[in-house]
Amino acid sequence: MFQEKFDFYSPVTLKSYNLDQTMRYQLNVLEMLDPFTRKHSENVANLCCRICEYLHCKQSFTIHCTISGYLHDVGKQFIPLAILNKPDRLTPEEYEIMKTHTTLGYDMCMKDPKLRPYALAVLDHHESLDGTGYPHGLKKKEIPYEAQIVRVADEYDALVTKRQYKTHINISETLKDLIKDAQPDPKFVALDQLASKEKEGKISGVILKKLFKVVIDDTLYEISCILDYVSYLKQQIKRLELIQSYQKKADSSNKDKTKDYYHEGMNLLFQEGETFENYSKILEEYKQALVVREETIDRLYKEIKIIKKLRV
Repeated sequence: MFQEKFDFYSPVTLKSYNLDQTMRYQLNVLEMLDPFTRKHSENVANLCCRICEYLHCKQSFTIHCTISGYLHDVGKQFIPLAILNKPDRLTPEEYEIMKTHTTLGYDMCMKDPKLRPYALAVLDHHESLDGTGYPHGLKKKEIPYEAQIVRVADEYDALVTKRQYKTHINISETLKDLIKDAQPDPKFVALDQLASKEKEGKISGVILKKLFKVVIDDTLYEISCILDYVSYLKQQIKRLELIQSYQKKADSSNKDKTKDYYHEGMNLLFQEGETFENYSKILEEYKQALVVREETIDRLYKEIKIIKKLRV
């Protein structure tokens, strides 16, 4: 039976770039990470690449930022697994240990000439534009641009993973949470207004807007996957309804020859696993699956409309 295939992140990842041997060396560093962190790093790299494309960055910077996304959590290999994989909230002491993955990763990259170009993104991807991040409390332009992009991609994927999304339905709620990080605290807004200072949040609103476009692309990709499956379902329903019509004609005939004729036609239309006894049940299952998929498509289109209305 044909199955719809959908990866939460579109497979259009790095197809536009030919990864040379040096880049492959950098990506192989991920093998030292646990499977969860490695998958997260791949997702962040995917997002970084596509955000850069919407930002119209040069190809050289896009590749640099993408590799930075792959490597951003490389320091987590030095964090005790009991802390790294703890399902509950970290204690303040454990959180301080977790935060060291930025400096540990930076030190590792600086010791390796092939990884050194990405060291600052590894170090600074948890810095915030308002200076509340770590490890050094950098502000605004002090934070490398690639680290700002990685920060947005990293935070988005962390929220997606935490909420265990299998579809982009309700993904706008995650984007709304990111919008909060792109806007300053109300008390700081008041102070900024009094002092006529520039208003900044934790993450870049410009980068976040490009993430919106990436999420819309992925939602459209999900819709296309479902539409392929819908097309398959409709073909199967049409075939099984034809079988059903043959059965009705056979039942209404008094001639054995006519009955045999329609039963033979039914046999020719049956696919593997289908029989005279179960085809009606299979037909109903296909019809129910079609209703569910069409409802999902409607909800996904509504989700895109919500995302397009979001303001940073």
